[in-house]
Amino acid sequence: MGTTISIRIDDDIKQEAQELFAKLGMDMSTAVNVFIRQALRCGGIPFKIRVPNADTLAAIAEVREMQAHPENYKTYASADELMRDVFKK
Repeated sequence: MGTTISIRIDDDIKQEAQELFAKLGMDMSTAVNVFIRQALRCGGIPFKIRVPNADTLAAIAEVREMQAHPENYKTYASADELMRDVFKK
């Protein structure tokens, strides 16, 4: 048997969290338990359990495309070279 704890959280944050955890196949209680167990294992606050958002997934796909077809993309030898190209008039 476990112990019951109480926490305060904004209603909208709670709703968003419940939706996220449902996508991961968990309820709030399970998610909190996963968080605490992970914190204990790593000795700190763990932030590695997450669902990538649409922007992150798009960025990953873009990088994979660039790696697969580098000939289709311009490269730069330095940040200065890149900035000159970006801001050329």
